[in-house]
Amino acid sequence: MSAQISLEQDHLATLYARLDELHADATRHLSDSDPADRAWWAGEVARLEAVADGLCFGRLDLADGRRVYIGRIGLFRESDDEPLLIDWRAPVARPFYTATAAAPEGVLRRRRITTRGRTVVDLNDEVLDGTGGDGLTGDAALLAAVTAGRTAHMSDIVTTLQAEQDRIIRDPHLGVLVVQGGPGTGKTAVALHRVAHLLYTHQHLRSRGVLVVGPSRIFLEYIGQVLPGLGENSVVTATITELYPKASIERPDTPEAARRKGEAAMAGKLAAAVRRRVTIPDDAVVIEFEREVLRLDPEECRKAVHQSRRAGLPHNQARLVFQQEIIALLAARMTARMEAVVLTETGEALDGGDPSGRLSDADLRALEAAGVVVDWSDTGPRQLLDKTDAMNLRDSLLADIGVQTALDSIWPALSVTDVITWPISPADIPLLDEVATLIGTADGATFGHIVVDEAQELSEMAWRMLMRRCPSRSMTIVGDLAQTSEPAGATAWDPVLRPHVADRWKLAELTVNYRTPTEIMAVANRVLAAHQPGIQPSSSIRSTGTLPWRVRTTPDDIPIAVTTQLRTMPGRTAVIAPHHHLRRLSDADAVLITPTEAKGLEFDSVLVVDPAAILASSPRGHNDLYVALTRATHRLGILHPGPIPLELDLVPELGDPSG
Repeated sequence: MSAQISLEQDHLATLYARLDELHADATRHLSDSDPADRAWWAGEVARLEAVADGLCFGRLDLADGRRVYIGRIGLFRESDDEPLLIDWRAPVARPFYTATAAAPEGVLRRRRITTRGRTVVDLNDEVLDGTGGDGLTGDAALLAAVTAGRTAHMSDIVTTLQAEQDRIIRDPHLGVLVVQGGPGTGKTAVALHRVAHLLYTHQHLRSRGVLVVGPSRIFLEYIGQVLPGLGENSVVTATITELYPKASIERPDTPEAARRKGEAAMAGKLAAAVRRRVTIPDDAVVIEFEREVLRLDPEECRKAVHQSRRAGLPHNQARLVFQQEIIALLAARMTARMEAVVLTETGEALDGGDPSGRLSDADLRALEAAGVVVDWSDTGPRQLLDKTDAMNLRDSLLADIGVQTALDSIWPALSVTDVITWPISPADIPLLDEVATLIGTADGATFGHIVVDEAQELSEMAWRMLMRRCPSRSMTIVGDLAQTSEPAGATAWDPVLRPHVADRWKLAELTVNYRTPTEIMAVANRVLAAHQPGIQPSSSIRSTGTLPWRVRTTPDDIPIAVTTQLRTMPGRTAVIAPHHHLRRLSDADAVLITPTEAKGLEFDSVLVVDPAAILASSPRGHNDLYVALTRATHRLGILHPGPIPLELDLVPELGDPSG
């Protein structure tokens, strides 16, 4: 084995030498390039730095005699473009994740290379001779990864991808792909690896942009190192709230109010509210302009409004069309009046005008007598105002305060806060965005592909908000319907997606729980079965031998009981509790979060506080409890003031927490 490690160390040294050359070249370009190119070179420097840890992690010995090294990016020898390292996303690398002894796919040997820094520390070989059975690929590497201690950041799974995960990552579907999976199935990591694969295979997405939407900034920071480690560092991340940064959250909503605001019917109500701001007068509108009195009849206003709305523009842009319609009407009326009557310098009519609206012969004789050159051979309509004069008249009308006041009384300019006037809650964010779109003040930023994590939490109005930002309707959606906690969240995928994409969506399911041990899932699945018996739980692949436990306490003693139990819980630990308890636990040496904030996160140990209060916190409190119970990779403790909920009564009880 030492000889093999030495062999791989030599190749690894070659890879890092080439990486260093590319890094030095990118750094040189960064300092020497024009300002317009510096952003690209800065990104390239960051990309090369991000992939340096674990640069090469595998080797395939193929039946055709080739030896292929697999890594985070592709590297080629400068002299002859010989491939030194194959990007894990390349088609030739796929058997590294999918080949089995029963279906070797042309692979004789799969070697997993473990490195620390720039040093090879271990090798693991699998001989695929066509005689074995199907199973998890790379069992040892996989178990080492899922049992490793958790940190503040999610790790990528590029070295341990399983076949069912790889199929989703490389799925060619370009519509909406829904990745449904229970806790610990790796659905978030799969979605992020899919983004990296899409950027590799569809280069146009780099210019059109990719957006990753998560449930919280805590979550987005947790997953923030995954894509850079896969060679992609240009993806935008945001929460729903951050997609509308102009709002300031002032209060929470009641569950019923949040549910109502999230319904798609709110879109029609908001559109009607905007339309109602255009008011056609019952009586004629009288406007004084340049010592003249102009009149707009209600029917004229109605026709102008109808014509302007036919343009299909947002409210404020359609308002400009309406103004031009009315101004054109008023200008034509004034022009006709001036053309029909020629006045002397003292304001007296020369002949009373011609009923046809043209200058009469008497008018022309008077003008000729006044020194104006008259073309008597012109038998057509004779006008005083040319095109420039007419344009100046329209500009004067539009600039007049009296005219503007009259027009604004019919079709006013709107801001979002003219329509939504109440204090803002999280459920109002999609409504604000809807109104901004209706009136034409939305920022208009769009993306070529969007990833939505914890997608089951999004309301129908939030989906409208996201669909506007993805005209191509290319999305990877990650969720678990068993974990929906928001009152307006999804209970099924088709009702929220079909209105936007019809049948252009596809479901892909992950069924294996790699993270949560069987002992913990046995507890969580009792909660699932009690409240959502129709959902099939995922299957855990490992057991730790450590049973979950519970401790009874009192409401007053919760802080000291938490401190006591945390002493027995090693590794990265979280206390998951209702918000009113967390305020009393600020001194605890652990991550303090609510069940909602815990979505998508994982810890070595978790202490769930007051499960009864979590159950009672909302109509979907059972989903919140299910989330809280499934965040741990090793140890789960439950602290309950008062009786334990029936769903958890089989969890073994420990003695006095202070004893």
